[in-house]
Amino acid sequence: MSRKPRLVRSITEFRRYYQELRLGDAVLGPLALRVGEEFKLLDLADRGVALFPPALAQLLARSKVAQAEVLREFMVPGTFVAYGLADLSDRLPQMQADYPGPVISKRERAHLGLGVSRWPSLEALYSLAGLQPLSYPLVVQPFIEAARDFRLVMVADYAESYERLNPHGFRKNLFQGGSSRAAELDPAQLLFCREVMARGKFPYAILDLLISPDGRTYLSEINLKGGLTGARLSQAEFRRRVAALAEEFCRPWEDSPQSLP
Repeated sequence: MSRKPRLVRSITEFRRYYQELRLGDAVLGPLALRVGEEFKLLDLADRGVALFPPALAQLLARSKVAQAEVLREFMVPGTFVAYGLADLSDRLPQMQADYPGPVISKRERAHLGLGVSRWPSLEALYSLAGLQPLSYPLVVQPFIEAARDFRLVMVADYAESYERLNPHGFRKNLFQGGSSRAAELDPAQLLFCREVMARGKFPYAILDLLISPDGRTYLSEINLKGGLTGARLSQAEFRRRVAALAEEFCRPWEDSPQSLP
């Protein structure tokens, strides 16, 4: 029995039709999956189901660890993921030689800067990990002193950036006491962001960047949503622009007269 290609628009529909979805169907997201359900994105992609945003982008947006593994080439050199004490131990010799100064650790699924910690060295973090259990996995990267912190919003041809500042601490997140001011990125930095998005298959994104004192640009994090307190673009307008991209993605399914076998 044939049917028209199915277009799933909500998490409720997704849960109802998940087992039936197949090549030719499409799912509109990002999906509000529960922790542990991420495998369903891979399953859908393997079945040939079209996803918006693509499965890779949705997986990366949910995980700091996944970002550090997949997008490492765009991050601060020396960034790695520690899945346990052995990983910290294995990295000690190289880090002590190449990056002997402070390091940052980021806890998985912690938002608003709440899972970010600064350590005087990887040795200090390793010593603590040898005394008490840590919440693995952890993203670990060298700390760049005096780095500037930018947030960039990119939706289709719209791009807006602003700098986040905090003279009283290294956490620039506005939730952690930071402030913001409008600041333009140069063409090379915008190209860098588009390369990040292309690698992660992000059709739109909110990117956090670090600009080192010598002018090098690094990815801190990337997401499909986030706070826009310092932006000219409102959350409502951001959602409207994202919805327009989603509708453009949906058009072939809404207009399709074909049926699936």
